[in-house]
Amino acid sequence: MSRIRGEGNAMPGGDQEPGRYYVGVDVGTGSVRAALVDQRGILLAFADQPINKWEPQFNHHEQSSEDIWASCCAVTKKIVQGIDSNQIRGLGFDATCSLVVLDKQFRPLPVNHEGDSHRNIIMWLDHRAVSQVHRINETQHSVLQYVGGVMSVEMQAPKLLWLKENLRETCWNKAGHFFDLPDFLSWKATGVTARSLCSLVCKWTYSAEKGWDNSFWKMIGLEDLVADNYSKIGNQVLPPGAPLGNGLTPEAAKDLGLPAGIAVAASLIDAHAGGLGVIGTDVRGHGLACEGQPVTSRLAVICGTSSCHMGISKDPIFVPGVWGPYFSAMVPGFWLNEGGQSVTGKLIDHMVQGHAAFPELQAKATARCQSVYAYLNSHLDLIKKAQPVGFLTVDLHVWPDFHGNRSPLADLTLKGMFGTRLIIEAMEAAGHSLSTLFLCGGLSKNPLFVQMHADITGMPVVLSQEVESVLVGAAILGACASGDFTSVQGSSSKRVADFILVGPHLWKRGAFLCLSYVQLMRLVGCPRMTGEFSIILSLCRNGNRWRRWQEAMARMSKVGEVVFPRLEDKRYYDKKYQVFLKLVEHQKEYAAIMNRD
Repeated sequence: MSRIRGEGNAMPGGDQEPGRYYVGVDVGTGSVRAALVDQRGILLAFADQPINKWEPQFNHHEQSSEDIWASCCAVTKKIVQGIDSNQIRGLGFDATCSLVVLDKQFRPLPVNHEGDSHRNIIMWLDHRAVSQVHRINETQHSVLQYVGGVMSVEMQAPKLLWLKENLRETCWNKAGHFFDLPDFLSWKATGVTARSLCSLVCKWTYSAEKGWDNSFWKMIGLEDLVADNYSKIGNQVLPPGAPLGNGLTPEAAKDLGLPAGIAVAASLIDAHAGGLGVIGTDVRGHGLACEGQPVTSRLAVICGTSSCHMGISKDPIFVPGVWGPYFSAMVPGFWLNEGGQSVTGKLIDHMVQGHAAFPELQAKATARCQSVYAYLNSHLDLIKKAQPVGFLTVDLHVWPDFHGNRSPLADLTLKGMFGTRLIIEAMEAAGHSLSTLFLCGGLSKNPLFVQMHADITGMPVVLSQEVESVLVGAAILGACASGDFTSVQGSSSKRVADFILVGPHLWKRGAFLCLSYVQLMRLVGCPRMTGEFSIILSLCRNGNRWRRWQEAMARMSKVGEVVFPRLEDKRYYDKKYQVFLKLVEHQKEYAAIMNRD
């Protein structure tokens, strides 16, 4: 495998004092992880803990917010043992985009027919709301253009509609708060119910320009959310990295083992934290085309339980079947398009663990003190002979979507490595210009998986120096909220002249920071102004703030390795891709045959 080691841990510049630490907490599908990260983006301590999942029936996947918060507390306490609390400056959360349901007193409510209120989270991968999402898509409402034209069953609107139609008495009528899981965590830490722009824009149909669209919620039968001024789903919205309230509450500080009052950032969805952790990496000296290109030439691929493909642009780009464009949902001032492949990581586990030879594989891997995937990779190297590993599949063609196709076909009915190339082609056809992949997440630790992505797409793959890029992304949020990157955050009183009070209809591209108007009034001493969705924008002045934010990401994101495509194998993978496209075509033909009267 063609790899180039990254440079050392030297920190460019020198305007930060040493010994400042940030805590990043990442809640994934099966575990909670936490890391203590310094201002150079280096992980100093790491801890993880599994979390419970329930599957009471097919396509129903549930979790517990109390269980998740307890796990957050446990892992955070572990990573700060022996650390001077005065050195811990900020806390950032990311999590899966699962739906948390609480009553008016913030107590858990059941999302299941059994009435078990402990299970109060509908997980992101839950597909119970298939009927509801079909009806939503049939409306062809204008908000759907921002999700690739077709809403996914994994988004929150269909899940909310399912709760209203199926659990009206036990859940819907009693509900006081519906949180995205990342926003639930920031509320637990601060007592502030403000939502992250990332969560609301990406999963709830909120518009950074217009706010909520009343007509959409009324059209799909959720008009009761409009009636209470959206208090149940969020009517105060902050950008990722903005400081929340007065920081960590004393109660949460005791639970987490952190000092009270430290800055807590508005959160990110887990994939977006991974994108933030890698997309701004300083690539100088590695011979990559993207070194001389804008950051919009980079595609971040977060490879976990599912794969998410994050590309940004200066102007909105509408890609059929690909989510977005979302303004400032990941990188401030840029529009985000998000492609994806559902449960890719879980599918690989399923295929391997479900095989009849898995017990034998486990035994052999254990005997060699290897993971099953490291053993499989070495076994493939043995049997491939002189040809590349990928050539072993010359006569084997497998449809890769077992949980429906998320992007760019956006079709739940399609069930079956070339999906990344298909997503890239769809994005480029719509107006993106991409040259380099930046991979992170659990699957990026598998060298064969990484090399195949380089070979199939024909693009170099950049891997971070810190493999836990999602946690680095969460820590970057905490760093921004802390004020240590003052020039990035732009929130000191010396820069008040840069602030403008506007309504949501006056959002402008290039905005960096969005705060509630209350926060501005504290800065300038002005009387409180009314306005349901009034927000404050710190407008980028000649791009200076974006360049400083980019510098902050570069400081905490370093190149570890670069994997280049083997161009001599390009013709083979081009032919495999043509077979893949035929499989797509055939799947649609089969569905058409079966759906005939």
